[in-house]
Amino acid sequence: MKDAIRRLALAGIGVFSLTREKAEQVVKELVEKGQVSAEEARGVFRDLVEKGEQERAALAQTIRNEINRLREEVGFVTRQDWRALEERIRRLEAQLGQAGQAAPPAGQQQGEGQ
Repeated sequence: MKDAIRRLALAGIGVFSLTREKAEQVVKELVEKGQVSAEEARGVFRDLVEKGEQERAALAQTIRNEINRLREEVGFVTRQDWRALEERIRRLEAQLGQAGQAAPPAGQQQGEGQ
């Protein structure tokens, strides 16, 4: 009986749209109609909420996976990659600045122009 009620409730309201409040409302209505006992209702409620949380977590993971796939396909860089590139450029510019101070300007040899 409990399984049949759970399946009916899930089919009727949809797992993705199941909120805690909606689950409470469905279970309360089942108890009021005498279709389940209070003890069965608590079990059904826990099962409905747990299933809803599992489905939301699975959906969130699917969305993350799809975003990562699209990011790689399109060639976007992550914030972490961007920051690493900025740091690398900063280091290279610093190295070039130091090397530029030690070497004379292009076309001049040391001692010229003085």
